[in-house]
Amino acid sequence: MALKFATPDSANVPPPRLALLSEWPRAAWGLGRLIAEWKTLDGVPRGDGHPVILLPGLVNSDRSNFVMRRYLNRLGYRAEGWDLGRNLGVRAIGPEGERLMARIAALHEETGEKVTLIGISLGGIMARIAAHRHPELVREVITISSPFAGPPTCTNVWRQFEWLTGEKIDDPAVSARLKEAARPLPVPATAIWSRNDGLVNGLICREPEGSPGRAIEISSSHLFVQMRPEVLRAVAQTLGGQSGSEAR
Repeated sequence: MALKFATPDSANVPPPRLALLSEWPRAAWGLGRLIAEWKTLDGVPRGDGHPVILLPGLVNSDRSNFVMRRYLNRLGYRAEGWDLGRNLGVRAIGPEGERLMARIAALHEETGEKVTLIGISLGGIMARIAAHRHPELVREVITISSPFAGPPTCTNVWRQFEWLTGEKIDDPAVSARLKEAARPLPVPATAIWSRNDGLVNGLICREPEGSPGRAIEISSSHLFVQMRPEVLRAVAQTLGGQSGSEAR
């Protein structure tokens, strides 16, 4: 589904209205493709059993990631939810992210292995911050449609963020966390992003050109992006050490 007029002109603006209005039809199309292609998703590297935590997007819970969790477990990974309820920002993870850090540390201690973090949207920002603060616990980070490399005003959901989290986007604490998330990570990082995302500007969902982080471009809505067949394949290929044909 071509959306040549639904891409932002730069990284400094929110997604165009056309991209926003087309979110639900494109999300439904993606779910249809998932059903049609589910049985074809096994042609990827098998998992090595290492632990993976999936972090949901804003207002979502672990239920939003059940498809990816099931898929990764089927491949042979130990994929788990974050077990922190709905993602309401600091209301879920704590003012300093202490609940999230404790969850990662507990799985690391239980398995004796570093944990891969896969975060969708806001969950990806949290995953990057966790990797900065505790690289000794984190194996790698994969973000999916996560606007970590630009201001919240380059999204169509910053007002919802303020209402749901109780924080203002111009709060010093919020600004500091975003700066932390935007810095290059001390662990391997992959960003999966879409240029025609209708909720967040895809150009701020990856590290700048020349940065060490890897980027994989897809064409997708923001809603249900984690259920797209191409996203599931990209995640599996990344976990399995394959570069994939769409990586820059």
